[in-house]
Amino acid sequence: MKRALILTFSKYQDHEVIYPYYRVQEEGFEVDIMADQTGRIHGILGTYMECTRTVDELNTASGYINCMESYDLLVIPGGVKALEKLRQEKQALRFINEWDKKGKTIACICHGAQLLISAKVTEGREISGYYSIMDDITNSGAKYVDAPAVVSNNIVTCPHYKWMGQWMQVAFKVYENWRTNSL
Repeated sequence: MKRALILTFSKYQDHEVIYPYYRVQEEGFEVDIMADQTGRIHGILGTYMECTRTVDELNTASGYINCMESYDLLVIPGGVKALEKLRQEKQALRFINEWDKKGKTIACICHGAQLLISAKVTEGREISGYYSIMDDITNSGAKYVDAPAVVSNNIVTCPHYKWMGQWMQVAFKVYENWRTNSL
């Protein structure tokens, strides 16, 4: 069974959590949302999603290993308020860094690129994100690209939710290539 993990926090960008949540299910993935608490969390527009895991689980060796081994696709949505908090969670940054080292697929949109920067996985890559963090992306050693779906090895980034369809479509292709090559 394919499994996806959406890594976010309260005050997420509603579109960028809701659309991938249902889209990955359409592709046959089981999906969990990991955030600052279990149960309901609300986006900046007031919608809510049910979280089944917390980032605190990444503080224990068993929780960390379980998450690393249990999921195949990591989705990092945006939301400036959510990401300002989430990027302070050192265990989440370590998790992203290790996920990237394993070559597993990361689908990241908008301000989610802040997590990639803080996880130190952007240097030498082409990365997209919301235009207001273009300098941050460039200063992290990446080349900023403004396009619907930017692929750099295992990372697929997108600057804005208006391109979520194209972004997710490309992310699934990158995932399938990884899956084929890792079998």
